[in-house]
Amino acid sequence: MAILDDYNYYLTLERGMSKNTVDAYTGDVEAFLASEWGDVSSGTEDITGYLASLAAKGVTKRSEARVLSALRSFFTWLCMEGERKDNPCDGIESPKIGRYLPSVLSLEEVEAIMESVDTKTPAGVRDRAILEVLYGCGLRVSEAVDLRISRIFFDEGFLSVIGKGDKQRIVPLGEVASDALKAWLAVRWPSEQDFSDFVFLNRSGRPLSRVSMFNLVKKQAMAAGVTKEISPHTFRHSFATHLIENGADLRAVQEMLGHESILTTEIYTHVDTVSWQKSILSHHPSRKMFKPEDPV
Repeated sequence: MAILDDYNYYLTLERGMSKNTVDAYTGDVEAFLASEWGDVSSGTEDITGYLASLAAKGVTKRSEARVLSALRSFFTWLCMEGERKDNPCDGIESPKIGRYLPSVLSLEEVEAIMESVDTKTPAGVRDRAILEVLYGCGLRVSEAVDLRISRIFFDEGFLSVIGKGDKQRIVPLGEVASDALKAWLAVRWPSEQDFSDFVFLNRSGRPLSRVSMFNLVKKQAMAAGVTKEISPHTFRHSFATHLIENGADLRAVQEMLGHESILTTEIYTHVDTVSWQKSILSHHPSRKMFKPEDPV
C-alpha cells in the first residue's frame, strides 16, 4: 500500500525511529486500514469503535494504548501532508494501563537456567554465551542479535552496543559473560561472508534471529524447571533489579540499560520494594492475618 510506504519513510527518515518501532506502528496502522472502521477519512467514532473491537477480542490495555499512539501519529502525518485538516484521535484518552511490573528471576532461577544448558556441543556453548550476555550485560534481545565481534573489548572489559534510535552505548563486560563469549568464539562455526562480524550465528552461518533467542530462553527455563512466563527481556529486568538490590546507583543502571529517562529505570526500585514488602509480611509474627492472595 503506497500510503503505508510513505508513512514508513516518514517515521524512519524524518522521525528517526528504530526499525522495530516503525514496524510496530505501520503494522498497527495497516491492521486498522484493513478493518471495517479504517480509512484515511475515518472520524473519531471510527477510532473509538476500532479500539472497542480490539478490547472485545481481549487485546490488553497496553496494546490498545500503543495502537492509539500509532493511529495518532498516522493521522498527524496525514494532516502534515495536507490529506486531512483534523486528527480524529484528538480528545481520545489513552487507556489507563497502570504501572508495569516486569517479571524477575531470582538468583537461584538464573543459576538453574544457566546450568541447564548442555555445553558439550558448540550449540550449547553458544546458548550459554547468549544467556550470560543477556543477564550479565542487560542487553535487549535486538542488541544481542546485532552484537558484533568488533564491538567486544575483552582486555578493557566492555561491549559497545547499538540500542534504540541507533544510539551507541558502552556496557561493562563481567568475567563470567566474558569467559562465556570467549568459549563460544573458540568453537564458533564458519559464517557466511556478509555475516563474519556477527557474534551469534545459526548453523547456516547467518545471524541468529530474535525468535530463536526467544525459543532458547523458553526451552532452557523449562529444562531448569522455572515455571514463570519469561522471555529474553526477563534477563534484562533481572539484571537491573539485582543490581539495584545490591546497591548500584540508579543513574549508572540507567546508562547501562540505555534508558532515555530515569523514570523508566525507577520501575526497578519499585520491583525491589514489592519484593521487600512480601518478604517482610511473610516473616511477620502476625503473617496469618495476610492471605496469600492479598495484595501488598
